[in-house]
Amino acid sequence: MKKSFGLLVGAALIAISGQVAANEQEEIGAKIYERAFGRGCGACHDIASNPQLSALIGAGKLPKDQFAKVLKEGKNGMPKAVAAIMEVGPVKKAGYTEDQAIDAVYEYLKK
Repeated sequence: MKKSFGLLVGAALIAISGQVAANEQEEIGAKIYERAFGRGCGACHDIASNPQLSALIGAGKLPKDQFAKVLKEGKNGMPKAVAAIMEVGPVKKAGYTEDQAIDAVYEYLKK
């Protein structure tokens, strides 16, 4: 019985830690979107003349690999963004890699 209880508690702790990590990722993704380039991604992407990232991602029209490529290489009027993303305070504080930071903003935009 003690063994079963221990396994149950262990499973609960793993589930809770996974949820905490997901919440942290979403919060950091939001901070990236709000703060990158000092004015946030929405300064360009929340206006009608530019791609609406959350709509494109939500509709499955912008896969993560394509999103990451544009952030890393730039495209048309979109500058390379990874350096600006990595300068966002919460990204540095969390010790995120470039790929983790890109995943965080992508996951934030999916919601």
